[in-house]
Amino acid sequence: MSGIIGSRLNVRGSGLVSKLGTDGQVLTSAGAGIQSAFEDVAGGVSWQAVETGSTMTAVAGKGYPIDTTSNACTITLPASASNGDQIVFTDYARNWGTNGIVIDSNGLKYQGDDDTYTVQYTTDGQSVNIVYSGSTNGWIPIEDDTVTDVPTKLNTEGIFGFGTTGSATGVTNLVSNAGVVATDVTEVGTARYALAACEYGNDKGIFGYGADTLSMTNLVSNAGVVATDVTGVGTGRRYLAACGYGYDKGIFGYGYDGSSLSMTNLVSSSGVVATDTTGVGTARRDFTACEYGKDKGIFGYGYTGSKVSMTNLVSNVGVVGTDVTGVGTVRYALAACGYGGDKGIFGFGDDGSACDITNLVSNTGVVATDITGVGTARYALAATQYGEDKGIFGFGNEGSSATAVTNLVSNAGVVASDVTGVGTARWYLAACSFN
Repeated sequence: MSGIIGSRLNVRGSGLVSKLGTDGQVLTSAGAGIQSAFEDVAGGVSWQAVETGSTMTAVAGKGYPIDTTSNACTITLPASASNGDQIVFTDYARNWGTNGIVIDSNGLKYQGDDDTYTVQYTTDGQSVNIVYSGSTNGWIPIEDDTVTDVPTKLNTEGIFGFGTTGSATGVTNLVSNAGVVATDVTEVGTARYALAACEYGNDKGIFGYGADTLSMTNLVSNAGVVATDVTGVGTGRRYLAACGYGYDKGIFGYGYDGSSLSMTNLVSSSGVVATDTTGVGTARRDFTACEYGKDKGIFGYGYTGSKVSMTNLVSNVGVVGTDVTGVGTVRYALAACGYGGDKGIFGFGDDGSACDITNLVSNTGVVATDITGVGTARYALAATQYGEDKGIFGFGNEGSSATAVTNLVSNAGVVASDVTGVGTARWYLAACSFN
């Protein structure tokens, strides 16, 4: 193969593939009717282990999940082939848009052209099913579809962690898939309060930042085990918020380091926190965030020197939007979580005194007017989703003392009455889900 001289561009579902030739002209080769002609001949494939290397050699009759998280992959096809030979490649980690695959046809033709043409696939979630058709056209893609709909992140369990009882603590309490809160788990990592937590990697969580002006993080495994401290990245701060976005990533935002901030720090799908991103929207503290619309997030309410109810939407690529005029009672030190698979709920807080009102968030990020509260009015609590499509508010300060009481949220966003608290009563804690 003579190097990369063009890219093969795929038209989803049409069977038509365009490519750039050596003279820069766009050439096409129609695949219409090819699938029906060859899929009966091709038969099944034997799926192999996930391939993570930068190069590999494919064998006819096999299927290959290709993980390009760390690097692109050049795939060499067999040097000889028989009519009906079939090979399938699929984007294991949905990263081909960042690191694609290049197919070296190894002396044989690929859709009618010799291997001086580069065959390149660069779409996240794509699968490519090729069949050898003979010497005239060589390997032909009979399918090159993209799975555009990522399965919704629906974690089944949750965790409350850290906080203050009057002094900082690092204890945690797991939440079962039925919303039952477990007794204290001995603390791991630096005891602190006024931190935030969110999901990442589809099934794990992360606690981050906190008082006094720290930037350290603690990862939570998909079994709910909290890891030791990870050296912090970004501006140390407290009274911030966090939520998931993009199905498998997270974002920490805003906070206080002696003055209110509006910066953010993205969390990768492997739990790595990025450096500061210049903030968008009004700097504030003592607010909250949750997911909505399956892959987006929303920051809301807080304190700027006075109580506010404004919100800022987070796109599915982690971009924070400008201020949206607030709906509902202005307040701070509240909590939020997802429910129903694609919606969210803000609840409780301090509007001059502890309150128990809630505001639902639609699957398009629209915040609804106040709903009369249920349960013990309190502030500086936390919330997380559980059971795939439900939520739970827990702990907090009633105004004169800490509590461990919880309130379940149904998959229709209805808040239930108090459940007797389990674990150390505390406030200014954080919570997230895992699976």
